[in-house]
Amino acid sequence: MPNFFTEADSVNAVNARVGADINPRLREVMTSLVRHLHAFVKDVHLTQQEWEMAIDFLTRTGQICSAERQEFILLSDTLGVSMLVDAINHRRPLGATENTVLGPFHVAGAPQREMGSCISFDGKGESCLFEGRVTDLHGNPVKDARLDVWSDNAEGFYDVQQPGIQPKWNNRGVFTTGVDGRYSFVGIKPVSYPIPHDGPVGRMLEALGRHPYRPAHMHFIVTAPGFEKVVTHTFVGDDAYITSDAVFGVKETLVAPFERVDDGRTIWRSPFDFILTPDGE
Repeated sequence: MPNFFTEADSVNAVNARVGADINPRLREVMTSLVRHLHAFVKDVHLTQQEWEMAIDFLTRTGQICSAERQEFILLSDTLGVSMLVDAINHRRPLGATENTVLGPFHVAGAPQREMGSCISFDGKGESCLFEGRVTDLHGNPVKDARLDVWSDNAEGFYDVQQPGIQPKWNNRGVFTTGVDGRYSFVGIKPVSYPIPHDGPVGRMLEALGRHPYRPAHMHFIVTAPGFEKVVTHTFVGDDAYITSDAVFGVKETLVAPFERVDDGRTIWRSPFDFILTPDGE
């Protein structure tokens, strides 16, 4: 009996066309996608006009993408898909530092800096000492751990968003731990900022009654020989957007202390330890 397309049997009609000798993982992913997509359309009784609006939305999302801007990743971020994929692929033992989204503003090749040095060069913002240890799951210090760090400036912009305005490599640097596993550097207390919201994703957020803001955070990529890479942030706990991050990146374990010190060198101090998981665990 041919598999003619009907409303009731739509999934079988589509999935029956999948070839016999294709990649097994591709078969698993695509047949599941068809099942869920058709179930969604039936669940909401999608109208022809709504379908056309969806096609137009996806078309405009693709058209705004460029080498500097990836609107589809922004869409994934704001729908929580990016964080879900990250969570599934980075399950770690209790106590290990959790991952969160990389974000679009990481730049490879940031300069190596001396431990304790300052990474903020534009003279703006409230200075903050970031310090702590990199350890294994048992509290042993990790030598030669590499911390690639970056943040926005006091006006909520990353240096790559303001070439010619901010100094190159402003609020960026790479630090490597010694035998004690300790790290320290001086930056600024980061501030909250909006994700790009002048395109289709921004209009979607507005229609949903959602704001485009991310709570203040410092970015870290921590790597060390024999350990899993950690891509994460530390968050300012009293930020107005801490419970409503537009991309769902906040995890309770990543909310860091920001203590006012005014010690003559910095206004703030933010201690945070990174606990790494051995490769393959």
